[in-house]
Amino acid sequence: MRNVSRETTTATLTRLIKALDKQHPVTITYIKADDTTTVRTIEIYDFTVSSAGDILIKAMDRETGESRTFRLDRLVAYTIHRTAYTVARPAADDSKPARATGLATVTVLYPVDTPIAARVQLLADTLAA
Repeated sequence: MRNVSRETTTATLTRLIKALDKQHPVTITYIKADDTTTVRTIEIYDFTVSSAGDILIKAMDRETGESRTFRLDRLVAYTIHRTAYTVARPAADDSKPARATGLATVTVLYPVDTPIAARVQLLADTLAA
């Protein structure tokens, strides 16, 4: 288990992006908004940035099968597993807006074969803008 306080945000984000690329589930220890700690196993499918500048991890919760959003700065620890994803993501509903109202997101496009370090740098540059 990796302790987030012992590594940089960039290192954490790099490892989580690698888990997404390889479709490996991640068990996270997370501090919820009410300051309670929870442990969840998730399957990451997207990263976005909130209007407040927080990096958000969008993932499917293995226990409930529901889509969840987690702030990167609220992670305490994580473990990346070597197994494959098992939770099916719900089909996109075209009648609803793609993004929630009031949530600013940044889309970063890059070729799939771009090295992970370059993708993290692109995301960091986009956040800085």
